Amino acid sequence: MELVHTNPVAAASSAIAVRDPRWLDRTLYPFASRYFETHEGRMHYVDEGSGRPVLFVHGTPSWSFEWRHAIAGLRDRVRCIAPDHLGFGLSDKPLHAAYKPADHAQRLLAFVRALDLRDVTLVLHDFGGPIGLPVLLEEPGRVRDVVIVNTWAWAHGEDPRIAKLSRVVASPFGRFLYKWLNVSPRFIVPQSMIQRQRFTKQAHAHYVGPFSARSDRTAPWVLGCELAGSDAYYGSLWARRERLQKVPVTLVWGERDPAFGPAYLARWREALPHAQVHALEDVGHFPQEEAPQQLLAALEAGMR
Repeated sequence: MELVHTNPVAAASSAIAVRDPRWLDRTLYPFASRYFETHEGRMHYVDEGSGRPVLFVHGTPSWSFEWRHAIAGLRDRVRCIAPDHLGFGLSDKPLHAAYKPADHAQRLLAFVRALDLRDVTLVLHDFGGPIGLPVLLEEPGRVRDVVIVNTWAWAHGEDPRIAKLSRVVASPFGRFLYKWLNVSPRFIVPQSMIQRQRFTKQAHAHYVGPFSARSDRTAPWVLGCELAGSDAYYGSLWARRERLQKVPVTLVWGERDPAFGPAYLARWREALPHAQVHALEDVGHFPQEEAPQQLLAALEAGMR
């Protein structure tokens, strides 16, 4: 059992006792746990190091664990902050909470404001793009630069692949796959990687573990449905993309991502011609797992 301190701004109590789940290996994830209270439940986060803050924003079905190598490599120089969205990782997983991307974005904004983060490097992956980008769009004075890793921020429901996948997930069969078989972390995560030999069984267990109970699997299912279902929200973000043109941007891309492949990178490059680009050959959707050293080098270069 670990005694962890909550955010003094947002929490009623100064400390709570939290027992680690049985699947959590602290040798792989050696970070102190902290909690941020929302009206729907507690969000877990890590806050390591000191100095200018780097805010890591994950997607689905992952959590701050995916950033462990980057945090370990940077925390002796900068302050690394990595929250788990509500419904993911070590955060609470209320059954009836609001789990659409816009809902996660509102909670993340509240988190950033409560911690009063400034001069921030935003690092966005997967659904972390449309969830984390509002930090820049709504609070541009807080953001110093942005690192974009295999994500998007525009309406893409007209893409037949995206439309079909979102439709399947939203169907009764898709709900069964997500809620009963835990298909997203068990099968989709490893299948989205090219360098699968680098994804150990121990690491994989930390993607599956947060969703051990069927009642804990709502958030990944909702985001799967919202690949196309939140197109209006994504479109509203892309309409304000000029904000991205005013800050340094680094693009880090696994070029063999089966979901967000070369066409997605090309769209970012067209919109942000000033961006530094680190294209990673033979890397899939998770550069954090497949090429952690290359990702770390790109982060370090982008933050200079």
